[in-house]
Amino acid sequence: MNEGHRRSAVVVGAGLAGLTAATGLAAHGYAVTVLEARDRVGGRTHGIEAAPGVRVDAGAAYLGDRHTELLALAADLDLKTTPTTMLGASRFALTPDTPDSPASPDSPDRPARPARPALPDTPGAGDEPATRDGRFPPLDAVALGDLFERLTELTDAVRPEAPWLTPDAERLDALTAADWAEQHLTHPDARLFFPLFLGEMCAADPADLSVLHLAFYLRSGGGLRYLNAFAGGAQQDRIDGGAHQLCERLAEPLGARVRLGEPVRAVHQDDRSVTVHTDRGAHRADVAVLALPPLLADAIAYEPALPAPRAGDRTARGCAIKVHLVYPSPLWREHGLSGWSVNARGPLLSTVDDSPGGATPAAGIGVLTGFVTGAEAHRFGALTPERQRAEAAGQAARLFPMLPEPLGVHVTDWLDDPYSRGCYAALLGPGDWIRTGPTLTRPHRRVHWAGTETSTAFFGLMEGAVRSGHRVVAEILARA
Repeated sequence: MNEGHRRSAVVVGAGLAGLTAATGLAAHGYAVTVLEARDRVGGRTHGIEAAPGVRVDAGAAYLGDRHTELLALAADLDLKTTPTTMLGASRFALTPDTPDSPASPDSPDRPARPARPALPDTPGAGDEPATRDGRFPPLDAVALGDLFERLTELTDAVRPEAPWLTPDAERLDALTAADWAEQHLTHPDARLFFPLFLGEMCAADPADLSVLHLAFYLRSGGGLRYLNAFAGGAQQDRIDGGAHQLCERLAEPLGARVRLGEPVRAVHQDDRSVTVHTDRGAHRADVAVLALPPLLADAIAYEPALPAPRAGDRTARGCAIKVHLVYPSPLWREHGLSGWSVNARGPLLSTVDDSPGGATPAAGIGVLTGFVTGAEAHRFGALTPERQRAEAAGQAARLFPMLPEPLGVHVTDWLDDPYSRGCYAALLGPGDWIRTGPTLTRPHRRVHWAGTETSTAFFGLMEGAVRSGHRVVAEILARA
């Protein structure tokens, strides 16, 4: 590097990881250019307007007290948090589909039934939802206890800083979570609940991820109890006004250095520089940071070629579609309900109260957020928008009979988003950790890697994205 030469960096991706890296490098004197394929910043955080002047999180939303880097960033950006409201009873509709059961109430061949006024407190006949205090489902407690004990054993054994070095890693990485469930879960209630649990935790179908990745994901996120908890857990709070504000405020001081609508096609390197090519031109710099999910990173042409791929042929997209149903107010609260539900049939496999303002919602609006995950996300995503809205509204009315027709139904499909390739994060399938884990964060000459999928702490979460941005800044400063 010539004396007097101002160091430069090209950052690919204007999500939390990329913008954390970009602002960190800029603070150390780097001339930074950020290239973003979308027409907005934010990556897998995204705010949509649920009502005039009110935005809700269509992407990543939740955080907890262990998410220290994220909380520090929010404080630096003058953003506040608001608690996720979980006061009241939960609703459960856990009658599974069977070959002999009638068509799902959400089937296109069967019209939605009128809402029933009763809220039974025990599981009833057919598919009538049950109301229970707390979040523990009305299933066999011994069977679920055994499931959680087995998952805890797997989680405790994994090496989160290097999962591929976990004892028995090759066998665990060759086995899918579906295979594991077939071998170890004998009670029908455990078999029913396991895919619902995976959908909530990591937006996964059991066939899409390895047992090693499942164990790592749970350990990386703070353990099964922490990840699954609201109060005192990873879902305790939200950013007041929406998590999308994090990236918007990070991008503000960078100004025109953030270039939107400019997807990257190729990255070429020589001994002196790296050049990042887009349809609009070429950007040359001393270093590049690629803050992309692995499936997107592998779609770029590299010269020289990568020594190892970022993804494998079994790497899957996180299967998540988020549905926001907007009502005049959170009416479920008036009936002693929290808005939380767990459902064996789709499309909404779980729901949560995401009304703005937490316990004191904004006047004139209540938001019930539904999660469509796993295999159900593929089915639901193939429907027409009209059918999607009808199915979601019909199911919400059956779960919460006091609800009127929603004022709006907003569907955000991350599974088929071309610039995310799924959400919450990539799902590492059989063999992925053994093949790609050792090179997860290893720079490729002048190319450095960021993104929540490169973080061995809080993988798949906003906290992991921010930590990866800090890590890559430290790497680059160390080589300068």
